[in-house]
Amino acid sequence: MNPNIQTSIDELRSGDVRALARAISTVENRAPGWGELLKALFPHSGKARVLGVTGPPGAGKSTLVDQLARFYRKENRTVGIIAVDPTSPYTGGAILGDRIRMQEHFSDPGIYIRSMATRGSLGGLARTTADVTTVLDASGRDLIMIETVGVGQDEVNIIRLANITIVILVPGMGDDVQTIKAGIMEIADIFVINKSDRDGAEHVEREIRTLQSLAMRHDGWTPPIVKTVASEGKGIEELAAAIENYEGYLQKENLALKKSVENWQERLVEMLRDALLEKARAQMVDGGMARYAAEVAEHKRDPYTVVEEIVGGMGG
Repeated sequence: MNPNIQTSIDELRSGDVRALARAISTVENRAPGWGELLKALFPHSGKARVLGVTGPPGAGKSTLVDQLARFYRKENRTVGIIAVDPTSPYTGGAILGDRIRMQEHFSDPGIYIRSMATRGSLGGLARTTADVTTVLDASGRDLIMIETVGVGQDEVNIIRLANITIVILVPGMGDDVQTIKAGIMEIADIFVINKSDRDGAEHVEREIRTLQSLAMRHDGWTPPIVKTVASEGKGIEELAAAIENYEGYLQKENLALKKSVENWQERLVEMLRDALLEKARAQMVDGGMARYAAEVAEHKRDPYTVVEEIVGGMGG
């Protein structure tokens, strides 16, 4: 192994925050040596508990993640937070503001926060998030929280990284429980009704129970519903208890490994897709894709043959 990489890993594992930041940037930007670094870090990963936290915009996810982080720090556990930001870097004032406020609470090296923007990532977001999670895990963090905005497919991909998925809903969303149920409802291990001091919290709870009665989970777990008022720190202990409870269930029923195997099956396909796409792109030098696209658009060629040709040209 490259001695520089070994030094980076030793520093990172000793708790050096700068080494951690450097390693994350290397992986995120696909800088030279990123692959070797991940290969070397992977054996050290797999010990952290990974929580996926999702829900619609305005559900109070950042506040909840912040409160959970404080709770775990009181128990002397180290935390890594990956905040997946759907905003453009130009207009992302509010979300960025939240992050900066969060960062102020934590001059504490026991908490490490990283924001990742979805804008402009060509479907590689889930992959990069997965790799950053591996780096945080290998650095010895006890807990990693991945916070995403509930907007569909990205979620379902990112949540595959999590051991435990928390879906946050709030009262006053009208029929939104129905609209987000498609992918998100199935992936929830725990439901949180945040801002539960507002009117309509019972209505949201009934909606969730109705949806639960329609769909049986194959692992036999019924996701609990925890009510919180994150801005006041209410319900955080109950949420931490629900997380621990589900973790116990996974161990007892021996489902943790099964879940991990399922997650890796999906992730390997995803990684393969990315790697093959990269390989195909690399062959498309000098505007090859634009030329093909023009030929197909003008009906000079059909797209099926073009794709066969590209794949055929990829060789071994």
